[in-house]
Amino acid sequence: MNLPPVVPYAAEDSKTPPPSRLVSLDAFRGFTMFWLMGGKAFFLALAALGVPFLRYQLTHSDWEGLRYYDLIWPSFMLMVGVSIPFSFARRLATQTRGRLMRQVWRRAIVLFLLGSLRESMSANAPMWIELSSALQPIALAYVVASYLAGRAVRLQIGVAAGILVVYALILPAGSYQMNQNFVTAVDKLVVGRAHPEGWGTVLSAIPAISTTILGLLFGQVLLSARSHREKMRIFGLTGLGCLAAGRALSPVVPVIMKLWTTSYGLMSAGWACLLFLSFYWIVDVRQYRKWAYPLVVIGTNAIAAYLGPSIVSTRRIAEIFSKPVAQQMGVWGPLLSAAVLLLVNWSILNWMHKRKVFLKV
Repeated sequence: MNLPPVVPYAAEDSKTPPPSRLVSLDAFRGFTMFWLMGGKAFFLALAALGVPFLRYQLTHSDWEGLRYYDLIWPSFMLMVGVSIPFSFARRLATQTRGRLMRQVWRRAIVLFLLGSLRESMSANAPMWIELSSALQPIALAYVVASYLAGRAVRLQIGVAAGILVVYALILPAGSYQMNQNFVTAVDKLVVGRAHPEGWGTVLSAIPAISTTILGLLFGQVLLSARSHREKMRIFGLTGLGCLAAGRALSPVVPVIMKLWTTSYGLMSAGWACLLFLSFYWIVDVRQYRKWAYPLVVIGTNAIAAYLGPSIVSTRRIAEIFSKPVAQQMGVWGPLLSAAVLLLVNWSILNWMHKRKVFLKV
């Protein structure tokens, strides 16, 4: 497989129009966010009515293993990387790289602090550093990938691979058992605490950067002059290659999301690649877009979808209308409550979308 060329980002005096928005990326982001803003609760309520497979796939692995819900975070990391070349191409048409990187740092700081806010509200106590939640690792990966944007492809690949290799070599210094491993020891030393369920914080945020760099490479491929067929071939082979590499490594380095082990990083990135490929083929290649509108509504306002329910209790609002009826519906009551909550959350985002109100950082 040939390496994708470095994307020649537009210079200040370029006459090249900025790239159009990638609708498949918005739809994929919306699909991934859907589960966090009420979709999971709805389908878990459905699972309680006799579909146990859904419950298994919509909960995190207890320790070793890989389920669909373990792919949500890596999918976001991949999408952050994909969006960087598009953002840079638009902004470098009117500003210098130095100014752009200052904006990158400001955005990363805001994302990091929003992560602190969300976790603090959830814990009802100050939580300045919580890298086991999505926003803060995204902020770190966004900075690293931004510095690599437009650089040599071999350097980008080398950094991504190097991070995973070094991380794999570090972890065997301790056991892979829950709360008895090197990641937990570092968390206790640096932040003074460890999660009872084994989630890593400080060290496990580092390998997630590799998935964002992979997304950066995909974004550069998308901006290149390659045909749709060739782009899909690259995405597909990359996804399958990551899955195969992670699977081959798993007997030595177990697949553990809560530590973001190297085998997990490879396999989750592989599935994220294939999921993105599916959306790209359906939405942007085949141009089937009408069905994706509900997902695009979520995907174009992902920050609002993620933070909104933490700041404004839409669940309490939804229960005002759903609880009296749900209490009369027996086993179907939880399904109705979850459906109303999902509808309320989506309706707010749709109202924002129609009025072009987008929460950005």
